[in-house]
Amino acid sequence: MIDIHHHLIYGVDDGSKDLEMSLLMAREAAAEGVTHIVCTPHANDTYRFNSAVNEERLAELRGLLKGEIELSLGCEMHMTAENILDATAHPFRYSINGRGYLLIEFPNMKIPPQMTNAIARLQAAGYTLIIAHPERYPALLANHEMLGDWMRSGCLTQVTAAALYGRFGKMAEVFSNEMLERNWIHILATDAHHPEWRPPHLRSGYNYVADRAGEETARRLCTTNPQAVVLGNPLPQQPEAIGLNEKIPLKFDMEWFAKSGKVKAGSLVKSGSDSPSKGFWSRVFGRS
Repeated sequence: MIDIHHHLIYGVDDGSKDLEMSLLMAREAAAEGVTHIVCTPHANDTYRFNSAVNEERLAELRGLLKGEIELSLGCEMHMTAENILDATAHPFRYSINGRGYLLIEFPNMKIPPQMTNAIARLQAAGYTLIIAHPERYPALLANHEMLGDWMRSGCLTQVTAAALYGRFGKMAEVFSNEMLERNWIHILATDAHHPEWRPPHLRSGYNYVADRAGEETARRLCTTNPQAVVLGNPLPQQPEAIGLNEKIPLKFDMEWFAKSGKVKAGSLVKSGSDSPSKGFWSRVFGRS
């Protein structure tokens, strides 16, 4: 198995805090059958993406883990104006192994309408975009037609393994399982941050998918597709994404969760609502 979303680089974000923890997480992943981890430090307003530090600590980990597990470097890039401008100006800087696949994340509560144009701009620069944990954005769950639009434009999806079996709440569980049923998941990953509260348990996700969708699907999500990403190759032929091209809406209904009391009504913020920072986005779309 290959884990393409893992916060293993220590001391650079809210993932591993020190070298000892990084080694523990890597060896725990290896014990589960993971042969390759893509280290994906955050690049957002809170955690600056420092290529030199990331490379230095990656080399340190590789030296200490030689023969136990393979490591490579990527990034979990938050879709801020600054990041988008830098990524388009320096193609593949943030991508996995520098080979074009880019893991992106969005604001939780509001996804402005300009985001679709930002995605198109990154794609035009040569990136193949992988949407990190789509099952965990309240704004996207409230307007999941947007996810379909992005997938039709060529975006891939990466679901967090533990979300499938309820470790990120009932909404994420229901949403991710419907994605699984419809073949809307391309990659399963751990998004590991900590050996206990966000552990690198990809095997549990593999087994869950194998039980519900078959061994072939589990291998595709945990090995075959992630391997193509790491190598920078096109994904092999994928099964039909049920209802995607026909634009058949997901059955998932966030309003039902609000009415049932399972989620706070205040979290039902619609994607595509007006952005509170139009000047922020004009810095992206006001440039050629």
